[in-house]
Amino acid sequence: MKSINTRCALGIFALALSGAAVAAEVKPADQIQIRQAGYSFMSWNMGKIKANLDGTFDAKQVTAAANTIAAIANSGMGALFGPGTDKDIGDVHTNVKPEFFQNMPEVGKLAGNFVAAADNLAKVAATGDAAAVKTAFGDVGKSCKACHDKFRAKD
Repeated sequence: MKSINTRCALGIFALALSGAAVAAEVKPADQIQIRQAGYSFMSWNMGKIKANLDGTFDAKQVTAAANTIAAIANSGMGALFGPGTDKDIGDVHTNVKPEFFQNMPEVGKLAGNFVAAADNLAKVAATGDAAAVKTAFGDVGKSCKACHDKFRAKD
């Protein structure tokens, strides 16, 4: 438990520092588009894993997809939630609720849970055990849903 709390605290601190650095270099509209691309790519890789779990399990493909998800989860995407990215900008639309930016401790906890689940999925995928991957895959999905339910506006 202490490790998770420490990770969350460090994550929030890193988010604040990296957010300030990115905000100075990347326009808010671009931050929204880049983070959406990252989440879309993770979603596509989740789809690849699901297809493998529902069909013929290709451990190599699942491992590659899980490693991609973990890499993006650990890439510091929190920096792409800089000032001004809480609302639509011109024709760039965001589904993030303003409450996201007002609840950084909770966001940090949810982000830490997501990173831990993504890291675990990559670790489990490397074993080639389809049943274990299915469980770890479900945990990643739950961590995504936890954040979406709280901080993602419905289209």
